[in-house]
Amino acid sequence: MSTTERTVSAQPAHGAARGGRWIDHWEPEDPGFWEKTGKRVANRNLWFSILVEHIGFSMWTVWSVLVLFMGPAYGVDPAGKFFLVSLPSLVGGLLRVPYAMAPVRFGGRNWTIISALLLLIPTVLAIVVMHPGTPYLTFVIVAVLGGLGGGNFASSMVNINAFFPEGRKGWALGLNAGGGNIGVPVVQLLGLVVIATVGVAYPRLVLALYVPLILIAAVCAARYMDNISSVSNDTGALREAVREAQTWVVAFLYLGSFGSFIGYSFAFGLVLQTQFGRSPLQTAAVAFIGPLIGSLIRPVGGWMADRLGGAKVTLWTFFGMALATGVVILASEQKSLPLFVAGFLALFVFSGMGNGSNYKMIPSIFNAKAQVAIAAGEPRQSALLRARRLSGAVIGIAGSIGAMGGLLINVAFRQSFLTAKSGIPAFWSFLVFYAACILVTYIVYLPRAPFTAIQQSPAYVQV
Repeated sequence: MSTTERTVSAQPAHGAARGGRWIDHWEPEDPGFWEKTGKRVANRNLWFSILVEHIGFSMWTVWSVLVLFMGPAYGVDPAGKFFLVSLPSLVGGLLRVPYAMAPVRFGGRNWTIISALLLLIPTVLAIVVMHPGTPYLTFVIVAVLGGLGGGNFASSMVNINAFFPEGRKGWALGLNAGGGNIGVPVVQLLGLVVIATVGVAYPRLVLALYVPLILIAAVCAARYMDNISSVSNDTGALREAVREAQTWVVAFLYLGSFGSFIGYSFAFGLVLQTQFGRSPLQTAAVAFIGPLIGSLIRPVGGWMADRLGGAKVTLWTFFGMALATGVVILASEQKSLPLFVAGFLALFVFSGMGNGSNYKMIPSIFNAKAQVAIAAGEPRQSALLRARRLSGAVIGIAGSIGAMGGLLINVAFRQSFLTAKSGIPAFWSFLVFYAACILVTYIVYLPRAPFTAIQQSPAYVQV
């Protein structure tokens, strides 16, 4: 192991004992350092971070699969199923802020191990309770615990953000998030395989397959990942981020992009069943395609943002989402299943791209602020370190708020089907929200007349 990667068993300067592999010198913005050792170490941590986050997403969204197995014998109506799939999203969103701070407190590698092992709790409990005759309240409690998988995203993104230089963050964060997001279609595809081969009576088989995978992921994290000393013991970053106007603008936009992706990932199968009367097998055969496309295209959104600018890419993805929503509304009114599926898949494409471009905006915003501070005389190293600290905190806050889209979308569908027996009212509300996202992105980040005065505002940053 090189000096750069050395394991430190002694106590750090702040006096708190620490264990595991620690890197005491990390300068990804230094080209020489990056090419010699940084790139190799960063990429190794990235791949194993993706593995753990991937399984976390699978366990977070597994209830979107389990409800497909819940036939009449379970005694749960469609409204009850929408409620069950919304609960992990709610809890996962709430957990993302403390999870985002966990790498700061414990170290990225150390927390990755812990967060992986925590996934055993909802997985094993779901194996125990997933059968007809279980009280609905028990399903609610276990679904709530499924939110543990949603927190992994925030800690993983904060950790990986610290490893990469500014010019590579869009691709790295997009790849990390996209690889994690693929956990959604993978668990849905696994549900399809189980339904097609052994039938709807064996939902616990889906869950049982993940127990050894969780253990393997935890062992790999322990063996191959690292902690970075320079981002440890920084509990003030969250307080600073809360006071930043940019935090709340980016979080609002992320609610539109990632909130849509995760909300639709939870709801797509149930909407097909409820609105078009699809069987569990017919539903499972289609439901995984959208999340798969959205996950695979997320790194492309980050890559495009690296080259064209995060705000421009984000603006056009919201235009695409608005147009796709219009197609879904038209298909719903005409009861056209092919057109409905096409429109819904387009929603996954554009929301996936928007996920990547949104997250690229976060480090870009604070890097731009750092460059201003450097020009004003602040030491370069301290300005860039502050940018990384705040980026990590904002990633946690934006991720938390974005995850609430999973709750809001499923609650909207639940109410829409209860009152109108259709998802059309919910889709109209989503369309209005995307219009608001377009307006906010344009005004704050791409000012044109009559908004040029915003360029002189402290809240404005070109990204």
